[in-house]
Amino acid sequence: MDVRDIDFEELYQGTTPMGRKMPWDLGAPQPAVVALADAGEFTGDVLDIGCGLGDNSAFLASRGLRVTGLDGAPSAIEQARTRAPGVTFAVADATKLEGYEGRFDTVLDSALYHCLSEDERREYLAALTRAARPGATLHLFAFSPEVPDAFPAPYLISEANLRETVGKDWTIERLEPTVYTTSMTAEELRQSVRAILDHDPAQLDRLDTDADGRVLVPVWQLKAVRQSS
Repeated sequence: MDVRDIDFEELYQGTTPMGRKMPWDLGAPQPAVVALADAGEFTGDVLDIGCGLGDNSAFLASRGLRVTGLDGAPSAIEQARTRAPGVTFAVADATKLEGYEGRFDTVLDSALYHCLSEDERREYLAALTRAARPGATLHLFAFSPEVPDAFPAPYLISEANLRETVGKDWTIERLEPTVYTTSMTAEELRQSVRAILDHDPAQLDRLDTDADGRVLVPVWQLKAVRQSS
């Protein structure tokens, strides 16, 4: 099975080989997003693009921000509305974002970019540029080439790719390696890999875990500012 072929709507319905436990569903905000919020990196109207089940959106709204969570999977949005009834959620195509032009001061991409093909990434960044106000900030997390082959990642993103694609209309202020917290222990991840991929899960042993035993995955952390023209 190629993880690039996974239907996210089916995934959120729990009908794929991955079952109902998804690596990015912590049932809480992503720690890297919490760190950004603690540093005052979110302001104004915030777009959480590829919001999934809405935990990052709910967290940012709890900090007093105006948050819109968008995702392409209707089942994800339905569940997000249940988890966080006070947040605005809607189904949207991230490569178009029609009706959201000039709306947002901060954009959060918490692991959507690496789910898109190269052509889709370019369309996506063009859509984000239209949706963001001049001077808006983009925070983006994407799997880096340091991720082991055995990990179920759709695409691994190079530094050059981010600099070229994001840098077209955004000024990159920070691009550095960090880690992304998954919902899975090392053993749960190995079981998931055996279920969906023909890889040796022993490769995963080099991934670190946090104090709660959750696997940490290498990602790029990017901060960029939308250019005025």
